Amino acid sequence: MTGETDLARLLAGMRPERRPGSYVFATLPDDAVPAGLDPAMRFREAEGTTLILTGDEAARAGLDGAFPCGWITLAVHSSLSAVGFLAAVTARLAEAGIAVNAVSAFHHDHLFVPLARADETMALLRDLAGPSEP
Repeated sequence: MTGETDLARLLAGMRPERRPGSYVFATLPDDAVPAGLDPAMRFREAEGTTLILTGDEAARAGLDGAFPCGWITLAVHSSLSAVGFLAAVTARLAEAGIAVNAVSAFHHDHLFVPLARADETMALLRDLAGPSEP
């Protein structure tokens, strides 16, 4: 399955789902992720490895977590080649002054937003999607 590419369908079909808990970003100077960690995301950059994991997990591993955030999944199967979907979503959040770190995975897009504004973000995303079908 390749996912949806039509912007109107993507926006109308997105069902934002907030995952429980608080997440943080952490960085390691190399790709040596401490044993026992199960990060939601791991990404290697030239400067080091970025992890997104729960704040509790970061603290247990002695990692400094930055950007305490809520994790929202846009539960519509967006194509990796879809044009404008994240731009529309992030533009709406920018209008409200909400910082967002977006991660695109194979099936869905995921948003990491300031924890204190996660509920507000959910409301804005539901509004952007429009009325849900009965």
